[in-house]
Amino acid sequence: MRRIVPVSGRTVETPTTVTLRFEDARPAAPGQFVMLWIPGDDEIPMSLSYVGSSKGVTVKVMGPTSRHIQEIAPGTLLGVRGPYGNAFELTPHRVLVVAGGSGAAVLAPAAEALRARGGEVEVALGATRASELLFEGRFAAMGATVHPATDDGSRGARGFVTELVGPLLARGRFDAIWTCGPEVMMQKVIAAAQGTGVPVVCSVERWMKCGLGLCDACALGPYHVCVDGPVFPAERLGAVPEFGRTKHDAAGRRVPG
Repeated sequence: MRRIVPVSGRTVETPTTVTLRFEDARPAAPGQFVMLWIPGDDEIPMSLSYVGSSKGVTVKVMGPTSRHIQEIAPGTLLGVRGPYGNAFELTPHRVLVVAGGSGAAVLAPAAEALRARGGEVEVALGATRASELLFEGRFAAMGATVHPATDDGSRGARGFVTELVGPLLARGRFDAIWTCGPEVMMQKVIAAAQGTGVPVVCSVERWMKCGLGLCDACALGPYHVCVDGPVFPAERLGAVPEFGRTKHDAAGRRVPG
């Protein structure tokens, strides 16, 4: 059932990314998402970047609706359904987090929860440029070791964040890899981990309309991302030919991934 909540805070994270906070007592776990409705506009799926009673969504400009959400001021009323989907298992002790762009919004609360349980976290954090690195300070504040990578070399290693995975696995022992970002990026993370014995867990982002597994908009092979995911072990995704290759757009058409 949809709840109407006021926006309690707005934080500009990067030039293209804003976090909106709202009070909501409904329990949520790292990795889950909500359906966010702006009166007079669309309802869209948003991963939770904060999962406590003061929840948050971190919005990157992708189209007219996300741009509208970014412009929302504190006090504005939003409709919230959920949370939906599954969550990260917090059983590993030492985790390598690989975040591409806005994927850090999904992975930050999971890393915080693991740190709260005494776990250890290293983060490979990627973006196009230094100003777009999302939650670098938040990861550092929780005690994680952060390895930034930027496409233009303005901070950290020059190049894609996936290029950090092999060297980090070679020099450290990890119980799991958690990753979120473009599907092509996550495919490269999976490939880098092959033969190491380290399991990879991916948070998949697909277009969702219902959040209940009914509309088929988020179909991924035999799965509906909204109910079977969005968190998947890599071995399940490896058996799905369209992972990283095709997806459905807002109209339900299959388009390149």
